[in-house]
This record gives sequence, structure tokens and C-alpha cells, in this order.
Amino acid sequence: MTLPNAVHRLCVTVGVIIIAAYAGPTARAEVAATQLERQRALFQTVFKSVERGAWTAVDDLPLDDRHALEQYVLWPDLRATWLRANIDSVSASEVDDFVQQYGTLRAARELRYRYALDFAQRNDLPGYLRIYEQFYQGQDVEKLDCLALQAEIQAGRHRRVELRAIDLWMVGKSQVSECDPVFEYLDEQRLLGLVEYQKRYRLAVEARNFTLARWLAKKIDQHHVDETTEWLKAEKEPADFLQRKRNGSDTEVLRQQLTYAAERLTYRDPENALKLWERVSDQHKFSAAQKLLTARHIALWTARDGLPGAYKLLLELPPAAQNDEVLRWRARTSLRESRWQRLLADIALMADSERSSDEWRYWQAIALIESGQAQATVTDLESLSLERSFYGFLAADKLSKEYALDNATLLADEVKLAELETRPDVIRARELFLVGLDSRGRSEWDTIVQYLPDDDKIQAAILAHRWGWHSRAIATAASLGEYGDLSLRYPLPYKENFEASSTLARISPTWAYGIARSESLFMYDVRSHAGAVGLMQLMPATGRDVAEKIQVPYAGLTTLIDPASNIRLGTTYLAQMSERYGGNQVLATAAYNAGPHRVDQWLPADGTIDARIWIENIPFNETREYVKRVLAAQAIFHWRMTGKIRRLSDELLLVQAAQGTLRVARR
Repeated sequence: MTLPNAVHRLCVTVGVIIIAAYAGPTARAEVAATQLERQRALFQTVFKSVERGAWTAVDDLPLDDRHALEQYVLWPDLRATWLRANIDSVSASEVDDFVQQYGTLRAARELRYRYALDFAQRNDLPGYLRIYEQFYQGQDVEKLDCLALQAEIQAGRHRRVELRAIDLWMVGKSQVSECDPVFEYLDEQRLLGLVEYQKRYRLAVEARNFTLARWLAKKIDQHHVDETTEWLKAEKEPADFLQRKRNGSDTEVLRQQLTYAAERLTYRDPENALKLWERVSDQHKFSAAQKLLTARHIALWTARDGLPGAYKLLLELPPAAQNDEVLRWRARTSLRESRWQRLLADIALMADSERSSDEWRYWQAIALIESGQAQATVTDLESLSLERSFYGFLAADKLSKEYALDNATLLADEVKLAELETRPDVIRARELFLVGLDSRGRSEWDTIVQYLPDDDKIQAAILAHRWGWHSRAIATAASLGEYGDLSLRYPLPYKENFEASSTLARISPTWAYGIARSESLFMYDVRSHAGAVGLMQLMPATGRDVAEKIQVPYAGLTTLIDPASNIRLGTTYLAQMSERYGGNQVLATAAYNAGPHRVDQWLPADGTIDARIWIENIPFNETREYVKRVLAAQAIFHWRMTGKIRRLSDELLLVQAAQGTLRVARR
């Protein structure tokens, strides 16, 4: 640092101290807030350039701006971003100094991880091992462990390698590529014999990893190769396998393969699986467990697919095969067939915890009404109608009552809020959110909240809500079972975008809000395991197709993480699903989650079905709960936006059978 720069910085610092000393608490807070705003703007100005590896954007700042940025709580993150971008050229001392200074921060941990891997990529395994032994040893991360073992082998410390290497090898899955040199070493040292290959082969078969099993089988003998070939046929052509092996030689392996083939076929065709299973089960000495599990599997999927004879199969299962899921699908099948007395009997057999859930309380009341016992249900429905939920709203509809939409605002403690807001770790989390590094901010926020007392967690939820950080506000309140503050739990972010895009798509903005909240909790940058992105969780291919259809620019991930663009594309896709299913929101909502091809398969073969009953019989647990959650959220959002109740039952159109490629729904 040159002397003029040092003098300038000293003057600025002294000036800030003098202002702070003579200002009151409010003035000091305003000064701090103004300074943070300035620092935040500076960070955002240079971040993209730094992310690309160029530090000149920082060096070119005026001296007082540079000094302000260096005092910013996210300065370490900016520096770490530059170091990561230049990891192959920065010196070890630069990284070490940074980690030494900021080692408790996530940015430093990520840099250290990246730096360790860079040693390995440059084949400097001794350098990697030094970092590994200090920070990663004992964490059981296969990639890191195998790189360390490579270093141990290179250093000639063979005894330290063998046991850990064999443990990593002896699993029923393919390991990461970093383990390949270690496993080659085991082979070269003749530490993997026939016994070890046979053990891992069995683990691979148990894990149904037949590609790995086939590779291992080639190391054993032709018998194992042939056995793996049969496993693959059972997996890919289960019906043919069951027919072909019906009279095969009765061995334990063949019995396992036959039960596996029956399981696979059941997912595609439960009726054929039952027919073929009945043929083979008499020809082989299956264990009691194999028979029970296979029979239950077939019965459950027969019920999930709404096929004839499902209830009989479930009813005839031996007591040992009966469980909660069987009783649920017995009840759902009775519901689908409008067998009200039988439904009451099914519910009566459930465990107390299951029977007392909103779902079965509601259907028990409806079954009593349909059985002519209306008076006996009033109290149950009255009680249920006090719940702010899918079934609570349905119960209120049945009784023509108001919805339980009283907004119990969480009580703010301004003293605690001020204390929380000035905590350095909370400031860091908030600033990460405000500068657009939301996912990093969420991680730091969740770590902070995890260790707060419950009273402070409530204040943290209020604080996040005030900032507009809705995902953290909702999640933090929910972690305490605080569901009464509807403005916090059902916020209205991006309101203009939702209203404008919904108008263009000719759908209700409250429906779009229900979808977005259920999909992402309004996290614009979130990505699912399946690859869906953004507020309304669109798959990239879907986003591209919708954008092309409505002729709007599409730039892949950049478009999908832009809230306005994501909402535009998501509402349009939702409208497409609505049009496909004749305006039936239930079907369109299910299709948004599970895909229209599956919903097409779930439509009744003929006639119509009550939408409530259709929802209960959705085969996928995730989609069934998703539809209920979205519809309930839509009712709440409608009240939030208009102050009026929109009856959930008004959206429950009759579900009709497919008519060619046209799906029709009516009241």
C-alpha cells in the first residue's frame, strides 16, 4: 500500500468513528444501512467480472470505493471467487493465507476443497494429501478418500492402503472414477481374489446393479456370467422371463429372479403379473416372505391402477401381508367404487394415528352421510372445518361455512429483531441473498437458525419476511409449527408478473401462485434433482418448447432463473395443461407435477368420477399430496388477494374418461 492510500484510508476510518461517536442509535443504524447499500452496489458492480477471473474491476475502483468494498461483509466471498477462478495459477501461500484468515466461512471451505482437488488434478498427490489429512480424513467421502489412497500408494505406504481400499471396493455400486487407480493397485497386488469378487458380485445383485454384476461375473466364471444374463432378462423382459422359466430348475437364485421379474412386470401390467405369478408360484418353493411380498406388491399396484378385482386381492392378503398401505388402498378402492359401508369398515381397521388424520376423518364423515347417518357427522365436520387445509376447506364447503382464514400475525419483538439483525452471521446471510447469491445465503441462514432458541426463531422468520426472503421465512416458521401468519406463509412476491402473465395465459393468478409456492417456495434459482429450474420449476426442454410457441426469447438457464421469464413460461405451460384437460384444474395440476402422459393413464376407462375421489386414487403419493397442497394454497391466495372466499369445491370438476385425444371436464 502506498503512503497516500494509507493516509486516505486512515482519514476515512477516523471520520466514520467520529460520526458514530456523536450520533445516536438511530442515526448510527441509518449510517450503517447506507454504508451497506453502497457496499452491496459496489459488490454487484464488480462480481461478474471477478467471477470470470478478472480482478481489474476491483483495482479500477476509486480509492474510497475500494476501501468501502474491503470493509464489506462479503469481501471474503469476492476474494474467494477470484481465487477459485484462478486456482491453477495462484500461489499456495495466497490460498493458505485466505483459509487461515477466513477458515470458518463457507467461502473458505469451498476454496480449500477446490484447491485440494487442483493438487490432485496436477498430480501433486503429496500436496493433496497434506490438505486431506488436515481437513477431510475420516469424513468418508469416496472421491477424497480414493485420491488420498492414490497418494499413499505413490508414497509407498502400502499397509495404510489395503484395508480402506478393500472397504471402498466392497460395495454394490460402481465407485467414483478416482477409485479406479486404487482398485487397479489391489488387483496388481493380488489382494482381490475369487472370494472378494464373489462377495461384491452378491452385493451388486442385491443392489440390482446388473451392469456392475456382469463386469464382476467375468472375473469369476462363466456360470456367473450366465446368471447375470438371466438377471438382465428378468429386468428388461419380465413377462417373457416368467413364462420361459416357469418350469425351470428350482434353485434359490431362480426364485429370486422370478420374484424380481414379477415385481418389475407389476409396475407395467399388474394383471399379467398376477396371472404369470400364479403359474410360477406353484412350481417353485418360494419362501413365505417372497410369496407375501410379491402378493402384496401385485395387489397394491392393481389398486393403484384402479383395475378390477383390486379390493378382493387386498382383502385376501394373509394377515402377515397386511399393513398401513394395504388398509389405505382398501379404503381408496372402496371410495372409488362408492362402497360407503365398506369404506367405514376399512377406516375402522386403521391404526388410531391414521384414522384420526384429516383425510380419513373427512371421508368417514362423507361415508356416514352417504349411508344415511348425516346427523352423526355434523360434529366431526364442524371440527374439521376449523382446519386451514384441503380437507378443512372441503368440510367447510359441505357445511356452507366460512373458511378458517383468520390471520394470526406473529408478534414482533423489536429488541430481539434488532439484536438478530446486527449479528455478523445474519448480516452475511442477508447480504448473500440481497446480492443474488441466494443459495449460499440459504445455506448460511439455515445453519444460523438451527441453533437459535425457539423464540428467536420466530423473530428470525419475521425478519426474513421483512426482507422479502420468503423461502426462509416460510421454512423457519414451519419448523416451529407456526402456520397462522398467512401474510408470512402465503406472501405475494412478483405480484405484477403473476397477474400480467396469468392474464395473458387466461388462468387465475392465485392458481399460478399455488403452483409456484408448492414448487419452489418462491426461490428463483432453485433446481430439482430431476433438473427443473426456477420459481415454477420448469424443465429446460419444456421452457424451450413453451418459449418457441409463444415466440419469446429463450437462453436456457439464464431465462429460467429470471423470475419474470420463468413466471411467463410457467403460467403458459399451466394454461396448456388446462386446455388439454378441458379446464379441469385438478387434472392440469396433476399433469404439471407428474406429466400429462401419466395423467392420461389415470383417467377413468369410462364414465365420470368425482374429482375428490380421483385425487385420492392418484397412484403417486407425491402427486396426490401436491394436488391437495396446490388447491388449498389457491384458496388461501385468493383470499389474500381479494379478501373473499373462493370455494375449493368450485374447482373440483367431474373427471371424465378420455375421448380420443380430447379430455373433457365438466361440473
